[in-house]
Amino acid sequence: MRKIILVLLLVIPVALMAQKGNFTISGKVGNLNAPAKVYLVYHLVTGNKLDSASIQNGQFEFKGTINEPIDAMIGIDREGKGLQKGVNDILPLYLEPCTIMVNSADSVKKAKITGSKLNVDYANYQLALNVVKLKEAAIIAEYRLLTDEKKKDQATMSAITKKMSTATEERKSISFDFIKSHPDSYLSLNLLRLFAGVTPDYNTIAPIFNAFSDAVKLTDGGKAFKAFLEKTNSKEYADSLEKAKGIAVGTMAWAFTQNDQNGKPVKLSDFKGKYLLVDFWASWCGPCRGENPNVVKAYAQYHSKGLEILGVSFDTDKAAWLKAISDDKLVWNHVSDLKGWKNAVGELYKIQSIPANLLIDPSGKVIAKDLRGDALEEKLAEILK
Repeated sequence: MRKIILVLLLVIPVALMAQKGNFTISGKVGNLNAPAKVYLVYHLVTGNKLDSASIQNGQFEFKGTINEPIDAMIGIDREGKGLQKGVNDILPLYLEPCTIMVNSADSVKKAKITGSKLNVDYANYQLALNVVKLKEAAIIAEYRLLTDEKKKDQATMSAITKKMSTATEERKSISFDFIKSHPDSYLSLNLLRLFAGVTPDYNTIAPIFNAFSDAVKLTDGGKAFKAFLEKTNSKEYADSLEKAKGIAVGTMAWAFTQNDQNGKPVKLSDFKGKYLLVDFWASWCGPCRGENPNVVKAYAQYHSKGLEILGVSFDTDKAAWLKAISDDKLVWNHVSDLKGWKNAVGELYKIQSIPANLLIDPSGKVIAKDLRGDALEEKLAEILK
């Protein structure tokens, strides 16, 4: 539940409209009574704020003061088990200086919110996303029904990935349409920040931000986002991003040593004079397991011509790691410190997602990165004739 709360608090950035004032939430959900309780969670500069209220005949009320509208969550604990164990009926909403009415016949997550323009904007945005949300749910359901064998099949996984990518682009298109048609909405700034991410395309995002009304741009959140955009448009920021990408193609691979599954140290230098594919993966990573048959095929075809592979696992469970090596018939060298995403080699090479790989030539130079499927086959065919 803590993770759910944190996700809800992080989905939409805090702070925007410069309207300091009091808010009231007046709620009515069915005919609930004690021991049922309702919780309100929101974020302030000083940290997360948690409030609770009793429920009598389904009615509850919260009051507070905020400097500007912020995102929040209402959660109902029907059995009085406490916030961490009992809350599974959740409603995300926005707080703004007004009286916000929340009403539902049975469940707060189905509640209708009135009295707040910001929450009306949010409801309309969610309504616009309904079609794409159904598509995404269908794709996830399709994936969950796949057998383990099908999840390892490249063609199957590629088709599902393509479907999800299409749905993601559709969601993005709907969101940007909303942003551009609501230049004076707090939600528009939040959505723009969400889609801009940590490495925004300045030439795409800045013109949209500049079209916002002054009521949005001149708030603390608007000023902060403008400063962030200007920073990302600087040479210093571009240079820092380049460094964060890890090792570049054409440079010498960084030395490392890590133990194999038997506790024996394996050095990168052990493979000098060979073409080496350093393959970052994990037993729990579906896309990695789906890619493994391609790597097995490549090894079988090119090992006799000078190809070596070193698997670097992001596992924490040694038994699961060893089982995956056996099940997927990964007959090459493997190492791991069993620290998951904190794997020392992964951190050295700044690996942010898996599967990932580096192809190193006999001199120790990185000649390619992230080769998968046909791209791996084509590159190996080029260099190992």
